Amino acid sequence: MTDRKKRLPAARLVMIAALFGLIAGAAAVYVRESGSGNGAAAEIAAADACLMAKDKVAAITPFLKGQVAAMAPVAIPRPLTGLTFKDKDGKDLTLDDFAGKTVLLNLWATWCVPCREEMPALNALQTVEGSERFEVVAVNIDIGDDDKPKRFLTETGVHELAYYRDASMGVFNALKKEGLAFGLPVTLLMDDRGCLISSMNGPAAWDSDDARGLIRAAVNRQ
Repeated sequence: MTDRKKRLPAARLVMIAALFGLIAGAAAVYVRESGSGNGAAAEIAAADACLMAKDKVAAITPFLKGQVAAMAPVAIPRPLTGLTFKDKDGKDLTLDDFAGKTVLLNLWATWCVPCREEMPALNALQTVEGSERFEVVAVNIDIGDDDKPKRFLTETGVHELAYYRDASMGVFNALKKEGLAFGLPVTLLMDDRGCLISSMNGPAAWDSDDARGLIRAAVNRQ
């Protein structure tokens, strides 16, 4: 159950998120490095496949309101490469490992106060909406060992989120290079083809009706 006494009021979360959104919108520059050979061909094929996700962007746009108004639809859906993190057993994962699943990718750290405040809400969203078709993938980017983030999750009762970790901060730096990350938390909505359809910098009330409506629209489960 969400411990609301330890969380910022939803209105304050929205104000913080809106501020992050303004900063991100002013600073965002889409930067891509072109590859070569088979790798470049694969990227082009993935990008072409994501063009079909424009319909999904259109479907979720009316739901980017209220508590999730700071989530911005992308102009051109695209795959994200170079995002590598680890599961609870230390196994390397990429977004390809979630193929067929709509993913709400969230980067957080224990030293980030807004991150700490929204983790119980993300846990609540996973509790209600999590399935073989949707998962909240919350990736901790604390430097060091697992003790601090695991202790935080235990103390705050966050038990429904699978444990994902990137102590190198490589996933954050990759998103920064893409013009998607300017601080924490960072949240991206990926469709079941692995295409980016919406993103935001800053926190949101993910246990709200607005958030659930957005996720149901993304999963096409109304």
